[in-house]
Amino acid sequence: MARFTIHDLAATIDVRAASGGESSYTRKLLDKGTAHCAKKFGEEAVETVIAAIENDRDHFINESADVLFHLLVLLKSRDVTLEEVETALGARTTMSGLQEKAARQHD
Repeated sequence: MARFTIHDLAATIDVRAASGGESSYTRKLLDKGTAHCAKKFGEEAVETVIAAIENDRDHFINESADVLFHLLVLLKSRDVTLEEVETALGARTTMSGLQEKAARQHD
């Protein structure tokens, strides 16, 4: 079995976003709008943090999968692609994380 990547997940979200809402959780989330998608992402992020603190590896892994899915749905709701996020991350590799953070504080 080929390794499933975040790009595969983004492609699946694209396909499901184009489908009818009755059969797609992704489509239902998107139909509720960006604010709903953002709230759902926030809920999943909090659940991921709690799972990390509880030191339950399997729970943490599953919540991490949820948070990645909901982040990609949120990006989709704003017409932002994974490639655009990767470009932003790539640009940050030209300096240390501390330098990059300091540069953002001045913007």
